[in-house]
Amino acid sequence: MNDIIILPGIGGSGEAHWQTRWENADPHLRRFQPGDWDRPQLADWIQALDSAIASASEPPLLAAHSLACLLVAHWHAVRTRPVAGAFLVAVPDPTSAAFPAEAASFAKVPTERFRFPSLIVASSNDPFGTIGYAQMRAAQWGSRFAEAGAVAHINGKSGLSDWPEGRALFRSFAQCIKPSEG
Repeated sequence: MNDIIILPGIGGSGEAHWQTRWENADPHLRRFQPGDWDRPQLADWIQALDSAIASASEPPLLAAHSLACLLVAHWHAVRTRPVAGAFLVAVPDPTSAAFPAEAASFAKVPTERFRFPSLIVASSNDPFGTIGYAQMRAAQWGSRFAEAGAVAHINGKSGLSDWPEGRALFRSFAQCIKPSEG
């Protein structure tokens, strides 16, 4: 099984967030560690992601939420380490009024097709990004797309607990990745 790196968005995904719950339930999952969760700097987050990938025993799977989805696109544009795939949940739109000013360095999002498999999961009522925006990014990045229903930003405030539907999507995605990919 591939290593799995958890990539929270701004704020670091608190205790009620599905990422934290998944990580607490599975010792094989580990979280990348940027210098600052609340005032993200793109260069720092790219370096933190690259270091986490470098320390994996084999090309890892990335499980990203919100701002970290944009991080994956930025990292992909400037680094070449192999990853097995990326599970991208709640891709935010930097032109949205809800996009945090602290994340401005992430706003110019690369559009290049990913060299690894990816799946974007979006909510129909996410205040940070519309279904249309997520579908556009899926088309640009070559990602598969899944709609999760009306579950807001798919975070701790969404009341999803361990988000079993997301876990099933993640498992299905991970099983579809061939060992030679990445």
